[in-house]
Amino acid sequence: MHERADLAGPEQLARDALARARAAARAKGLRPGAPRRASMADPRTGTGRDGRDPQLLGSVMAHLLQTRGWVEEVSVGGVIGRWREIVGDQVADHCVPETFEDKVLTVRTDSSAWATQVRLLVPRLLELLGSEVGQGVVTEVRVLGPAGRSFRRGPKSVKGRGPRDTWG
Repeated sequence: MHERADLAGPEQLARDALARARAAARAKGLRPGAPRRASMADPRTGTGRDGRDPQLLGSVMAHLLQTRGWVEEVSVGGVIGRWREIVGDQVADHCVPETFEDKVLTVRTDSSAWATQVRLLVPRLLELLGSEVGQGVVTEVRVLGPAGRSFRRGPKSVKGRGPRDTWG
């Protein structure tokens, strides 16, 4: 009455499972256990460059500046950083660039006399800036005189010429 079932050992069970998995893989067209062959459609093979490769910082920055439209501003920023070298020591001692917006470079001088002198030099400055950053990047140079403090105090003040910009 007792029937004894003949059970296979664990090694035999593992071999049978592996044989069934290999048969299923062959049916799908796979070759289990064989080394993987590279195909032409596989982008992970070969020595060609792709977007995941490391790139030089200069080329990445150039691409970023180009896509964001910052090339002109950065080139003018380089000119502002080298202002003394471009315009010379004498002009740079009395004149500093302040802002660059909408192709207009704003320059501030330390006296009204130097403001007049720099206004006379604007065509030459535009030539220099055109050679440094390219023609059409800076179309106008706006020259401002000194920004002095206000001598008006209180709600009532006397109208008149007041002190000059180089007073003091």
